[in-house]
Amino acid sequence: MTSEVLLKAELINKSFGPTHAVADFSLEIAPGEIRGLIGENGSGKSTFSSIVVGLHKPDSGKLYFKGEEYTPTNTEAAAQKGISLIVQEIGTIAGISVAANIFINKEQRFTKHGMLDFDRMNSEARRILDTIGGEHINPEIMAGELNLEDRKLVEIAKAMYSNPSLLIIDETSNALTTHGRNILYQNMKVVRDAGGSVMFITHDLEELVSICDSVTVMRDGRFIRTLQREEMDLKAMKELMVGREISNNFYRSDEAPSYNREKVVLDVRNLSSIEVDGVNLQLHEGEILGIGGLAESGMHELGRLLFGIERKDAGEVIVSKTGDRIRSPRDAIRNSIGYMSKNRDTEALLLRFSIADNIALPSLDHIREKGFIFTRNERRLAEKWAKNLSIKMRGINDLCTKLSGGNKQKVVLGKWLGNDSHILIMDCPTRGIDIGVKEAIYRLMEDLKKEGRAMIMISEELPELIGMSDTILIMKDGVVTHKVDRSPELKEQTIIQYMI
Repeated sequence: MTSEVLLKAELINKSFGPTHAVADFSLEIAPGEIRGLIGENGSGKSTFSSIVVGLHKPDSGKLYFKGEEYTPTNTEAAAQKGISLIVQEIGTIAGISVAANIFINKEQRFTKHGMLDFDRMNSEARRILDTIGGEHINPEIMAGELNLEDRKLVEIAKAMYSNPSLLIIDETSNALTTHGRNILYQNMKVVRDAGGSVMFITHDLEELVSICDSVTVMRDGRFIRTLQREEMDLKAMKELMVGREISNNFYRSDEAPSYNREKVVLDVRNLSSIEVDGVNLQLHEGEILGIGGLAESGMHELGRLLFGIERKDAGEVIVSKTGDRIRSPRDAIRNSIGYMSKNRDTEALLLRFSIADNIALPSLDHIREKGFIFTRNERRLAEKWAKNLSIKMRGINDLCTKLSGGNKQKVVLGKWLGNDSHILIMDCPTRGIDIGVKEAIYRLMEDLKKEGRAMIMISEELPELIGMSDTILIMKDGVVTHKVDRSPELKEQTIIQYMI
């Protein structure tokens, strides 16, 4: 790492109405460095990265890139300077091919006599996909046919094709499996080792410590501190992010299972599909039932089956109170079951609709009067849950696409609690959210548990599974292989051995 500065920000300010997203923020990143950028949701990380790539114009302050003043007008201008961004949300266009996504605004490279040479473009897309670790992706198919991880790999290919001097990664790792994350890390190192730099935004602090050379902490839009690798202590980083000491009781403080063993609320019998084979489970009143496994274990598919999103081949999901069988999401909602998808932006929210629209959506039958849905009823419901969950917003008419990851997750919770859901299926409930919101969700889960509500928590995070669950089911190859109860003696290594 040299003493030269690649990117320099001086007193950057950016406001959206009364909200100060970035306030007097200054930063220096050297060549050959992977710099983490962390902070709670709403701390200004994504806004600052958007300023660097020209998506937003700062209200004041200056940027310098490679020693020269830098005022990008759009992402293409930034790319021409050597700056690429991989966005938090999906950054590919579903209705065009993989190759066309990679070469957006670069089509002229494959044009001759006014005609686009598709064979040459597909061949070049094949080359860059092979280079970044996307050998299995067909450059000729529509991007919308790919799963979320592969669409993210296409974005990595697009970013890496221009050999960026600065690669900005905004929460991308949240959408990736372990294999996908390893591909991302390898490409980050390629940029660094070539003398460029990476600015890596993530909420996964363990991931950050393993890959970053340094980390800058933001809070309320302001620079707090930059830590070098030897200073990157997890507890210290958490406290710098939230501005206070983090409680030792981050997870539940009780050491044994505590729920009503006599009252089953959901009975799952021999549930099977392409990915799931003969799952039997019972969920009890006041129970947090954790489900863990490796990426291809079938645990995420199980959550979708329980809510009726995916079609089962055999078995039954029975709501004990009513005796109803869950065959569709409509059945589940009617029986006070809510589902929080792992893929928040694509499956859990209507991003182009307001907070009020999203919160009210499952509850339309409850707020209807004489066949009509009145705005006052929708507003009353949305305001209640926005307040109860402390959603950071200007108002309930804000579009969800403008919210941070943590506040989006609060909207998802609000829509199911607003519908008085007594059973919650939570797939990676704290994925991609900051430490403060994470802690708030854990406290909310404890409150819901005390009220007698039951939760199925599917999680890829072992500390979360061990720290919050009454009972943990381990899945492998679509089958539940082990069941373990809450205990102070339960260790991550034990869970890992069951998963492998």
